[in-house]
Amino acid sequence: MDAAAREAQSGLEWRVTVPEGASVTMEHEAGGPAARAWAWLLACLAKAWSRVAGFARKVWRIAADDPRKAVHGLKVGLALALVSVFFYTRPLYDGVGGAAMWAIMTVVVVFEYTVGGSVYKCFNRVVATASAGVLALGVHWVADRSGELEPVIVTGSLFLLAAAATFSRFIPTVKARFDYGVTIFILTYSLVAVSGYRVDQLAALAQQRLSTIGIGIFICLAVNVLICPVWSGAELHLLTTRNMDKLADAVEACVEDYFAEAEEAAARQSKSSDGYKCVLNSKASEDSYANLARWEPAHGRFGFRHPYGQYAKVGAAMRACAYCVEALSSCAGAEVQAPPHVKRLLRDVCTRVGAWCARVLREASRSVATMTTSSSGALDFAVTDMNTAVQELQGDMRTLPSTVLAVKLQAAETTSLMDTMPVFTVASLLVEISARVEGVVDAVDELATLASFKQVDDDDDDDDKKGETEMTIKVHPLNEPDTDEESPENKTSNKA
Repeated sequence: MDAAAREAQSGLEWRVTVPEGASVTMEHEAGGPAARAWAWLLACLAKAWSRVAGFARKVWRIAADDPRKAVHGLKVGLALALVSVFFYTRPLYDGVGGAAMWAIMTVVVVFEYTVGGSVYKCFNRVVATASAGVLALGVHWVADRSGELEPVIVTGSLFLLAAAATFSRFIPTVKARFDYGVTIFILTYSLVAVSGYRVDQLAALAQQRLSTIGIGIFICLAVNVLICPVWSGAELHLLTTRNMDKLADAVEACVEDYFAEAEEAAARQSKSSDGYKCVLNSKASEDSYANLARWEPAHGRFGFRHPYGQYAKVGAAMRACAYCVEALSSCAGAEVQAPPHVKRLLRDVCTRVGAWCARVLREASRSVATMTTSSSGALDFAVTDMNTAVQELQGDMRTLPSTVLAVKLQAAETTSLMDTMPVFTVASLLVEISARVEGVVDAVDELATLASFKQVDDDDDDDDKKGETEMTIKVHPLNEPDTDEESPENKTSNKA
């Protein structure tokens, strides 16, 4: 009892006996409510600081990855600062009247990241505002002379025009190119038509608003075009070439992943085999850039009437190829795999086909990136070599059952034809990928014809040798003979 009393007086710990008979020591928190409140406050401050620091790091990473985004924010601020001069300067403010706020609203609404986006919105806003204003003035003139029927005419015209304009947004062409303009048309006509019933000088008000909108559009385009412009056409061009390179890396990496040994496959940390996902997810960006690029003036290597629509066809051909690469990637990670000695029978030829498919895609990407075509036909030769490797693969696929049977007899292996099905699947996918790579090449050739790519002499033989050396290096690790004594399976495959 004395020990229990001393424990109760000290207040340092409690000893509780659990049902199993073991004793557990529990220490209660020292200090009073003030200390606990202070600790809670410090924990909240530390948590808030960590969130602020994490957000700051994320913002810094975004700006560091693409400084043009930070420049875009500065450009918007500069445009708004220039427009605000109309409020601070009395002669300019008197010239536009109280409608100067419309210039600021115009800059905020139409200033986009790319030049094509800004031109698209500026054009739609000007045309929609002018047409809606003129139509509203005409309806107001007719309604004003109708006497007591003025509210009926204005309301009826508002109902009909708003309904027709809203329905037009479901038309694909209007939706793609004039959706913003239709919205501005409805807004402008509604404001002018309704306010005309109470405002006497409606024409002067419409003129002021139209002039201020023009001022805002002029400042917006001047800042966006003259200061670090971001062109939608250039972004589309870069996206196409980048996706083509990623697709080439994905084809090569998926083949290497499938035929890699167990130890080597576990050590592989490359994410190149996931590059096809970028190709599959880029359709929305390609369509958006292609639609906006049509509004841009000629710039750099992109002249008037540049075939931006052909880039969408190239992207569609790449996505058709990427779907097969996705299936090939799933084969590499499938649970049911062919035995290693069966994989070795088609490893070399499948690796060559994958390497040549990647080589063709890289040649096509280089042609698009430089907007040139080789006079020596490097791309055509690469396609020919790829087709030769595919024919060799198809020949090995025909002789694979007899080869497997010979291996089974010589090495007493329990190999059946069912074990070759996963390898047959991979080989068939590579044949299909090569056919779809040719579709990408055809789309690139059509783009080169429509865009008038410059034809250059390919005198740099060292670059070709370097490319062949790189391809050999990438193929070589999977073609190395085993360090142990050559197995009967390898002997049979070599004879085949």
